[in-house]
Amino acid sequence: MQLPFSFPSPLRTERLVLRFMTVSDIDDVHAYQSREDVCRYMTYEPRDRPTVAEKVTQYADAHVLAGDGDYWQIAATLDGRVIGDVYFTIKSVEQQTAEIGWSLHPDFQGRGYMSEAAGAMLALAFDQVGLRRIIAVLDPRNDGSTALCRRLGLREEAHFVEDEWFKGEWADTGIYAILAREWASRG
Repeated sequence: MQLPFSFPSPLRTERLVLRFMTVSDIDDVHAYQSREDVCRYMTYEPRDRPTVAEKVTQYADAHVLAGDGDYWQIAATLDGRVIGDVYFTIKSVEQQTAEIGWSLHPDFQGRGYMSEAAGAMLALAFDQVGLRRIIAVLDPRNDGSTALCRRLGLREEAHFVEDEWFKGEWADTGIYAILAREWASRG
């Protein structure tokens, strides 16, 4: 693995620019993190603007992956506007494993933007960082995220039934994963 590794901000894809968040992104991020439909399957409730401002300030300082728990919260921008973000964290340096997650403003869903953003992050993680395995942990009721996992080539590895008390009810957890060799063989 190539650690420490700094995210190459900005990273351009076909239609998006992936970059570090800045305090000027607070209103764009608040536009989706304040929505119940976006937060339904997130670990947090809809956020008020001061909470989003605090989080974006933290995200803006997360530039380098060097060890377990280090993370990036990368803004996915379209025409200068933050439309979503991709979360990426080192789960285990020893096991060469990371976790990926995402959120997207509903106004931009269904157009392949998150496939493009998350796919670019997976390519970076495998091809440049040199990770061996990447997982996504999600609520299996989140049809959009499970479909995105499959589009990206992640396979379902586990489905834990009612294993977590989540927002007032018992919820399931789905684990999806992809190995570097599987990513490379995608063509």
